Amino acid sequence: MTAARRSHRWSSTKPDSRSTCGNYKQPLRNRTALCLLLLAIICANKTCTATAQASRDTLQAAAEKHHLLIGTAADANHISEKPYAAVLGTQYSELEPEYELKFAPIHPEPGTYDFERPDALVAFAQAHSMRVRGHTLVWHREVPDWVASPRVPWTPEALNKVLADHIAAVVGRYKGKIYAWDVVNEAFEGDGTLRNTVWYDQPGIGFAGQGTKTIEQALRWAHEADPDAKLFVNEYGAEVMNAKSDAVYAMAKDFVQRGVPLAGIGFQLHVGVDFNQPATLKSLRQNMERLAALGLQIQFTEIDIRLLDDKSESEMAQADTYKALLTSCLEEPACTLFQTWGFTDRYSWVPGFYHGYGWALPFDKDYKKKPAYSSMLDAFKSRGYDGPRPAASR
Repeated sequence: MTAARRSHRWSSTKPDSRSTCGNYKQPLRNRTALCLLLLAIICANKTCTATAQASRDTLQAAAEKHHLLIGTAADANHISEKPYAAVLGTQYSELEPEYELKFAPIHPEPGTYDFERPDALVAFAQAHSMRVRGHTLVWHREVPDWVASPRVPWTPEALNKVLADHIAAVVGRYKGKIYAWDVVNEAFEGDGTLRNTVWYDQPGIGFAGQGTKTIEQALRWAHEADPDAKLFVNEYGAEVMNAKSDAVYAMAKDFVQRGVPLAGIGFQLHVGVDFNQPATLKSLRQNMERLAALGLQIQFTEIDIRLLDDKSESEMAQADTYKALLTSCLEEPACTLFQTWGFTDRYSWVPGFYHGYGWALPFDKDYKKKPAYSSMLDAFKSRGYDGPRPAASR
């Protein structure tokens, strides 16, 4: 290739010899050094440095270095609000519709589905290169009246078809767009027995009294609708070693042995600062380890740490608890998601459910970063390189 053709290939116009960076008469090494010097002069006001640093100092960027998804529940009603959208789109690598995919809002009448709001959240996620996690297909709450109080009582066979059709329609619509689902939510009581629900035994879908068969069937239907989706059973109060977590573990072990398409267990982790105790954290890790030994993922799915006030000492205790939970997740390669139940105190569910409590999330009601935010960044930065999560996947 001639010199003239080389010049034409790299530039459609002759470089200006008066331009430092464009002076092709200088050696390439010299031009590169001069260009970098010029860039440094241009950025002398620290604008460039600050912008680059800000893009690195996000939860999303920090989590990515450790192959961990950092997520939040999100509400379609708020993504048109600029501060909400800005934090959601820059700080997180994953979102989960907080309400929009539950049975009642998405399937309010027989044969009628309302996909507008979940579609909006999926579109937001796609526009911001985020993943989407689905919540939830089978739950004893958010059941529409036409299911919970029919004019003619359900037979198990008829209700079986309702749930099968619902799962096929919802999971099928988001095939390839939602990477994981809470297929069944809160199926167990505190003592490890199965909760009495419309789906299990009132009248149920045909498996009343047959243990976890209802859960198994829901997982199989979801897998048929999207074979690539990761399928989870999600629970609260089963994060540490106790009767409920023992029942969840027994179910998980049985499913793994029989090839039921269960990818992992979700730990909700709606807790207070008293969770940050050595014995409690040890019990959490023991529970994670036994599930990981089955080849399952563990995902922290609904984290919030409620407070009685927003005093400085309370916020610091909260920050320490967030850091302890994140560290527990980072130390277990099978822990693949750290997700809070919302991210701003402005829209937290906690004050409406726990009387006198609030201030549970990493951003305050004005979207300012709280000590919890900094503590999570510190947890990420204090660790070395983490390999892929999980090391193996079902």
